[in-house]
Amino acid sequence: MKRILITGAFGQIGSELVLRLKQEFGDSAVIPTDIKEPPIHKRNDNFNYLDVLDYDKLDTIVTRYEIDTIFHMAAILSALGERNPQLAYRVNLNGLINILEVARQNKVKKVIMPSSIAVFGPDAPKNNTPNKTPLNPTTMYGVTKVAGEKLLQYYFMKYGIDTRSLRYPGIISSETAPGGGTTDYAVDLYVQAVAGKSYTCYIAEDTPLPFMYMPDAIKAIIDLSTADPEKLSSRIYNVNAMRLTPQDIINSIRSQVPDFACTFKPDYRQKIAESWPHSIDDSQAKVDWGWKPEFDLDTMTEDMIKKLRDKQTKSTI
Repeated sequence: MKRILITGAFGQIGSELVLRLKQEFGDSAVIPTDIKEPPIHKRNDNFNYLDVLDYDKLDTIVTRYEIDTIFHMAAILSALGERNPQLAYRVNLNGLINILEVARQNKVKKVIMPSSIAVFGPDAPKNNTPNKTPLNPTTMYGVTKVAGEKLLQYYFMKYGIDTRSLRYPGIISSETAPGGGTTDYAVDLYVQAVAGKSYTCYIAEDTPLPFMYMPDAIKAIIDLSTADPEKLSSRIYNVNAMRLTPQDIINSIRSQVPDFACTFKPDYRQKIAESWPHSIDDSQAKVDWGWKPEFDLDTMTEDMIKKLRDKQTKSTI
């Protein structure tokens, strides 16, 4: 990878991916783009404002910087997508086809885009959901991710673009606020606990879902992007780390914040969560490119609380 374009560069995953890619390949190699202006401390000469629905602007940036790799992170997530499904369709699918067409026209070598466990519907096996299983999602976000996976496979087979994708579980991060996903409650639990506040969770306490800590999420997408193409048996991979209920997370938090109080009031997002797997089988990723997460629940909780407390201290100085 010589010149890397990142869309959605200041989203929950994109913001940390930018930092890691700069560490790996150097500041000048990474071109962050987003529809929103970056925070003051993240501004640099390489940032470009970009709406992924603007084909001409996208084409201009790819041409100007001689991009050879695109990490397409811009998307409307599940909960926000259910409130505005038409917007989710436009951004998630029209944005992706723009990325793929610009990549084709400019001979971009590689396009990496995250997919999601939202591709699975209620008829998929709940436990250890395999890499290959019927994909019948019940959310617009899931529908666009299934279509997105098929588009990536099509452009690989027809045009030879090296497309790669992984199906993320819920992502937990201490650095960037979540952006409208069903699993956002997991981050909120930690944030409110460290702030000394109680929390009302919109998902029932015994609802199991797959999760991953952000450092592992960044590691996974970079490991996949740099994997030997000769060893890849698929263009789409399940990745997983932990199977957690809200109560599991609360119990872990209480090991360090004993008086943390949480009540439960499930809303429309409960139905979304119930349509998804409890755990997913990522054995294919382990075999093909050596995927292995580094964090479990307790090590994640320790790191999350430390980082959130450090941020809290800095904000009061």
